[in-house]
Parts: sequence; C-alpha cells; structure tokens
Amino acid sequence: MIFRQLFEPESSTYTYLLSCPDTGVTALIDPVIETVDRDLRILQELGLRPDFAIETHIHADHITGGLMLRERTGCKLAGPALDELPCRDLHLREGEPMRIGNLVLNPLFTPGHTDTHHAYLLDHAGLPMLFSGDALLIEACGRTDFQSGDAATLYHSIHDKFFALPDETLVYPAHDYEHRRITTIGQEKLRNPRLGNDRPLEEFVRIMDSMDLPYPKKIDWALPGNEGCGSCPDNLPPEKERLCEIDRQG
Repeated sequence: MIFRQLFEPESSTYTYLLSCPDTGVTALIDPVIETVDRDLRILQELGLRPDFAIETHIHADHITGGLMLRERTGCKLAGPALDELPCRDLHLREGEPMRIGNLVLNPLFTPGHTDTHHAYLLDHAGLPMLFSGDALLIEACGRTDFQSGDAATLYHSIHDKFFALPDETLVYPAHDYEHRRITTIGQEKLRNPRLGNDRPLEEFVRIMDSMDLPYPKKIDWALPGNEGCGSCPDNLPPEKERLCEIDRQG
C-alpha cells in the first residue's frame, strides 16, 4: 500500500492518502480545502490521481477539500450515509465495506463527537490501521459539547468499537495539537487520561462536562460549507475569501 500522512497546520488536521499498489485506486481521508494544491502535487509526484475523497464526519474546524478535488479531478465524494448529504456520491455504512482497489476499508459507526461520526478500519498485511476521525485522538478524544455531541455516547463508541480491537492496532487520528502522529489501541487503553485504565463512564462524562472549551472559531462557516461538501458559504470571513477564488479557478 502507498500511504502518506499529511498535515494542515491551521486546524491541525491530518489527511490520509491511501493507494492500492495493484490497481492504483487512491483515496484521501479528510482532505482540507487549504491544502488541495499540495495534495494534488503529492499525488502527481507519486503518479496517482484521487478516486475518492472520504469524510469521517461533517467538520466544524475547517472546510473539506472534497468538492474542490471532485471539480478538479472527477473523484467521488464519500462519507457517512447518516449525514444525508445529496452532494456525496457514495454513502457509507457500518457493515458495508468500501473497496479502494484491493484495499478494504470498513466503516465503523462511532457517534458521540457528532451523532453520525464514522471511523474507518483497514487491515494492511495483517496489521490493523484505524482512522479514528475526531472520536479518539492521541491521549485525548473529540469534544462533545456541540454539534450533536454526547459524552456517554462517545464513551460507548470508543469502548465498544475501538477498545475491542487488538492492542497493536495503529490509530491515526484526524487531529493532533502537539505534533504527534500516531498511537495504538493498547497505548490509549493504558495512557489516555480521559478513558484509560478502565475509567468508568460517570467519571468520563464528568471530565467532558467540566472542560469549558471555547466556542469553535470556524463553526459558523465551516458547518454550512461542509454540508455542501466543501462549498464556500456566504458568511465566509474576508481572510478566507481566497478559498472561493481557488474554488472558481478549479
């Protein structure tokens, strides 16, 4: 498998490039509109074109690059069916694997950060790779205080879906704010300060309810943009208008 972990620094978002070496079929998980040019340049250097742009959920901290990628390359947009977005081409559900050439990506319904959030599990040469989205981060987890979030639901998603995986499962999160790149299920079960060491549900809910996090600074325009699969909303701030200019150039 051809694999790259790509970083967008403003929202601390990881985009994942997966490509089947046998067929050349290629996907990007959670692309960001600001880094579409970079992603396409890397793909060109590898001799690849994107076939799919896949979302873990409707993001509140950046606008996805999915729509721009489709306009420029003809790739298909994929994401959780529960989002009910007509602008997507493929609607993913747990129990219905998605094929990227000979690679098999298994959607996992993992609500709690949002009520439609999905992670994706890939078995690569016998070593499981989990693209955990915003549900499970490195020694952290996604916030649950907005956008249909619910702490108890997230706790059950992580324990029932993620912590049931083998300890050696590699975990690739959608974000990290301390320049870390990877963790494992075993490490999170032991070291995660909110969830590790069999922390009970009640304590986790208390931790999440007491975090007092600031209002997401991009949510008012990122959400409508992502409900359009990466369109530029009318309330885009002036400093981000260049994204629409890039969009029109596509």
